[in-house]
Amino acid sequence: MPQPARQDVHVDSILTNISVGFMQSAADFVADKVFPIVPVAKQSNKYFLYDRSFWYRSEMEKRAPSTESAGGGWALTTDNYSADVWAVHKDIDNQTESNTDAPLNLRTDATNWCSLQALLRKDKVWVANYFTTSKWTGDQTGVAAAPGANQFLQFDQSTSDPFKTIELSRIAIKNRTGYYPNTLVMGAQVWSILKNHATLLDRIKYTQTGIVSMDLLAGALGLDRVLVASGVENTANEGATASYSFIAGKSMLLVYSAPNPSLMEPSGGYTFSWTGLEGAGAFGNTISTLPAPLIKSERVELEMAFDQKLVAADMGVFFASAIA
Repeated sequence: MPQPARQDVHVDSILTNISVGFMQSAADFVADKVFPIVPVAKQSNKYFLYDRSFWYRSEMEKRAPSTESAGGGWALTTDNYSADVWAVHKDIDNQTESNTDAPLNLRTDATNWCSLQALLRKDKVWVANYFTTSKWTGDQTGVAAAPGANQFLQFDQSTSDPFKTIELSRIAIKNRTGYYPNTLVMGAQVWSILKNHATLLDRIKYTQTGIVSMDLLAGALGLDRVLVASGVENTANEGATASYSFIAGKSMLLVYSAPNPSLMEPSGGYTFSWTGLEGAGAFGNTISTLPAPLIKSERVELEMAFDQKLVAADMGVFFASAIA
């Protein structure tokens, strides 16, 4: 046996130029992308709603000489928002930090962990508020065969026609609101089927790229944008076997979203972000490093305050179970 042996000349230590972690990209999450962000100074307040029916009714009449013109007006109501405060923290104790090897940086890791927690929570709230049944006018449900009223053939069926399905709802939204929808949001699994669907491939086969992209699909559908919600969550409790799933599932939302919040501008929804919360930025978020002397630690804490408000149900159609 040769001397010295391999284990005699090298002691395994931690590499300082690589580590393996799982930090999801912010691009996978949609909560701050679909609807306009409305910065608000107060945690709760009201806003005006114009009754659409008064604006779309024709009131003008012929006017005879020496008579008054036809008169009319409109009704106003109010609704309110209330920004809930969400928070999470990671404590870094002095003993552990002092004993930490390179390349670990516990403060950076804690900041990243808290930031991902915020992305996960905001998308989960977004899905609960917007991306589910009984929220929008004219819900549609995908079925494997023989669709009936308020149903459509799921897009992973060979005879399905997603363009026709989406176009029918696009026209329905225009008919009841006067606005064409401009945004389509879908789960990652739905996008995986749609981008390989025969009807889409046939439509883009003569384009310059010939490769399906979200921008290409948006153009083919007459929309401004297509967004894919591809955030992944572990739904198991700590210590249990991990169970990973897409937050948005296998559904889809077609909706009109205002380009920017403004007066007399409709939108399917708005996100009211409480920027008046101490230290909060435009998205209502603040991250702080706080001393915790009683437990000889330093606390990294993220706080955010927002209300994701569905303000015009007629502006959207939700497609449940778009694929099997």
